[in-house]
Amino acid sequence: MMDLKEKLRLFNQDNKALLATNFYNFETLKGVLTAAQMQDSAIILQLTQKSIDYMGLHNALALAKAGLKTYGVTGWVHLDHGGSLELVEACLKAGFDSVMYDGSELPLAQNIENTQKVVRMAASYGANVEAELGYIAKLDQSHDKIAYTRPADAQLFVEQTGVDALAVAIGTAHGFYTETPKLDFERLSAIKAKTRIPLVLHGGSGVPVPAIQRAISLGICKVNVATEIKNTFMKTLKSLLTETDEIDLRKVFPPATAAVNELIQGKLKMVNERFQPVS
Repeated sequence: MMDLKEKLRLFNQDNKALLATNFYNFETLKGVLTAAQMQDSAIILQLTQKSIDYMGLHNALALAKAGLKTYGVTGWVHLDHGGSLELVEACLKAGFDSVMYDGSELPLAQNIENTQKVVRMAASYGANVEAELGYIAKLDQSHDKIAYTRPADAQLFVEQTGVDALAVAIGTAHGFYTETPKLDFERLSAIKAKTRIPLVLHGGSGVPVPAIQRAISLGICKVNVATEIKNTFMKTLKSLLTETDEIDLRKVFPPATAAVNELIQGKLKMVNERFQPVS
């Protein structure tokens, strides 16, 4: 199977993108993978520090790898928002295909220095390395602060780190939006022109389909979706539990898993369809 670095390089040349989805247990993983199977689409499976703490590093990785094989899906396992060099190293040693070091809240020089260490660390594993530059609000952070990625900083960062992919701040945020996000496409185009590497869109949940597709046409090669997966699963489960006294989780979980499947099928269609400008 092609490694993720090479896959992203190919997509970068052809203005295509991979969907990257987080999973939190077997049920959400199954929903994602059955959707990818039905769409005959490759996918990136992501794990955060919290998910790793919840499931266990080796358990979560084994679950993802076994799932990809069981459902016959081409995919890769990625560390999402790795906040320490120690976590990145542990994931590389365990067999992750890709790691993200998130030093976006550090001063630029320190982010560069730490990312350089991660790139060197990942080289012997052949793993893809993603980093982040700019402010993309996380679930527990204010969406009021704006610190978009500056094209000149992105150029410097890529040149000095040798990173494979870069997550950029162009108007998205993690979690729920209180209003429809407006992406800075002009900034995205400028960053692409300065860096030439695969760019990543975090906070993809809730962004309108045309905006996502336009971003892909301008250089986004990886689109992250997480919040909508948790929300879809839990809302479906909560609704079902108010209607039944059933205690067999093998009966109450499948509808929530099916809802995730439907969600991800839509997301896969979104990233796999070409952007059509409004005439």
